Amino acid sequence: MAEDDDPGELNLALLCFIAYRAMENRVLEDLAAAGFGDVTAAQGRVFARIDPDGTRITDLAERAQVTKQTAGFLVDQLERAGYVRRVPDPRDARARLVQIAERGQAATEVAGRTEAAVEAEWTHHLGRASAVQLRQALTRLREITDPYR
Repeated sequence: MAEDDDPGELNLALLCFIAYRAMENRVLEDLAAAGFGDVTAAQGRVFARIDPDGTRITDLAERAQVTKQTAGFLVDQLERAGYVRRVPDPRDARARLVQIAERGQAATEVAGRTEAAVEAEWTHHLGRASAVQLRQALTRLREITDPYR
C-alpha cells in the first residue's frame, strides 16, 4: 500500500458495483412504473445478456454467472410473463434459443431510456471531461476483465 492510500478507501471493483447497483435499481423502478413490475433483478441480469438473434440457455448461464438450472428457471419465469420466447436454433435442430418477445422489447425500450437518463445525470455530476475519462478507463479495463468483449 502506498503512503497516500487510505485504508478505508473502497476498492475500484466495489465502487463500480455500487454504481452498477444504482443503475440497476433505477431501471427496475422505472420498469415497475411502466407496468413491468414483475421483472426481478435476477431475471433482468439474464435478460440483459440475450443476443438480438437469441441465445442458448447455457450461454446465458455462463454470461450471468449462474448455473444452467438457475438460468433455465429464470427464463421459464420470463417466458411465462411474456418477455422472452424459445425458438429452434437454426444451427442445431436439437437446441433452442431464447429470444426477446414483444413485451420484452417494450421493457427494453423503457430500460434504455432510463440508462440514458442516468448516464446524463452522472455526466452532469462528474462533468463531461471526467465522464469521458471514466468511460475510456472502464473500456480499457474490459480488455483484461471481460471475456465476452
